[in-house]
Amino acid sequence: MKKLLQCLAVTFTLFTSGAYAAGPTEVVYHIDDAESQGIKGLRNIRNHLDVSPKTKIIVVTHANGVDIMMEGAKDKKNGIEYAPLVGALKSRGVRFEVCEITLTNRNLKKDQFTLDTDFTPSGVVRVADLQHQNHFAYIKP
Repeated sequence: MKKLLQCLAVTFTLFTSGAYAAGPTEVVYHIDDAESQGIKGLRNIRNHLDVSPKTKIIVVTHANGVDIMMEGAKDKKNGIEYAPLVGALKSRGVRFEVCEITLTNRNLKKDQFTLDTDFTPSGVVRVADLQHQNHFAYIKP
């Protein structure tokens, strides 16, 4: 019993002292409406990386959120083009994924999207898997 308590004490000390340093924070940003989330989400991600540059970020888009990844797409409110903002974030390590179910439902083709786009079979499943299996934090701007 004494050995068990000593072992637990050492383990607790190692964890609380930082000896088991965690890797970078991993976050999934979930965008399903470009009009209400596009610019806000991209700015949130930029700010996130400005403060915490080692954060691993995956942006998963589906439904109308995929519009931020379409070639030539602009924010409807202020005419800001999404592609330069996405490209700048991509160069900082952010991954952008578009739901293939949305492509089918909206009759879209992969060649309508910027070169910065990656694809995932299901945006909703991808978000769930990143949260559950990979323990990503979840942010919906």
